[in-house]
Amino acid sequence: MSTDKNIEIMDNPETAPSKKRSQLYDIWRRFSKSKTAMLGLFIMVVLILLALTADIIAPGDERRPGYDIQNLQNTFQPPSLEHPFGTDNFGRDIFARVAHGSRISLQVGLVVVSISMFAGVALGAVSGFFSGFVDNFIMRTVDILLAIPNILLAIAIASALRPGLGSVMIAVGISAISGYARIVRASVLSLREQEFIEAARSVGASNFRIITKHILPNCMAPIIVQATMGMASAISVAAALSFIGIGIQPPTPEWGAMLAESRRFIRDHWHMVMFPGVAIALIIFALNMMGDGLRDAFDPRLKK
Repeated sequence: MSTDKNIEIMDNPETAPSKKRSQLYDIWRRFSKSKTAMLGLFIMVVLILLALTADIIAPGDERRPGYDIQNLQNTFQPPSLEHPFGTDNFGRDIFARVAHGSRISLQVGLVVVSISMFAGVALGAVSGFFSGFVDNFIMRTVDILLAIPNILLAIAIASALRPGLGSVMIAVGISAISGYARIVRASVLSLREQEFIEAARSVGASNFRIITKHILPNCMAPIIVQATMGMASAISVAAALSFIGIGIQPPTPEWGAMLAESRRFIRDHWHMVMFPGVAIALIIFALNMMGDGLRDAFDPRLKK
């Protein structure tokens, strides 16, 4: 009976894709059951739409972009219908700067996660698959990076480079590599002795093919969760670097730089600090809630 079923599966190539679709559906169903995760997803969708439509809702002119149009006769205005978030000390619209700043924060998060994920996954996979000197060398290097707090390592790297967007992304990306390497190595160690890996070796599959085709696809769940959490951490560290003056420089509307510019006016003009601060808190909250939801959704113990 089981033989007939196996033959039927082999004869029907649509079985595997439908199984994959059902797995994705189960993950989405478990994710959607979490109210906090769905709230985080909603906030992220709103912020992404804000970033995509920034040029429409806050257009500029032929001389300056929308976030940098100054009006010195309209400085320190409180929130109003004309300026929903008020204006700053140069008369610039804070809503426009927050909207355009969402592009910077999302770009930093995506690029940093890409840098740290690809480098960390490669190091973790090689370290976990090959034992001996290779594993010891990679892991001791990762341990050195883990011994230094991410923010201090990012400050050291950013200080050695020219201040700017590229320097921030490189600095924060390098500081986050160790987390991915550790997670992937632990997953690879638990997978490399499995029977399907032995079967792949027995048919002559190369180490590269075994790692890329058989091991890494089975490590995607913790990598995706780490990437979501890592994006929140990257945005937070990038904002901190800009706040202390070694990250993204004014007049670029980065939320951390906006906080640094407005901190001297916090007593008399609260709106200059509140809105970029709330924007940072919202995006970090949303990504962390999504990460928690994804971790629960990928947890096989929750499957029914």
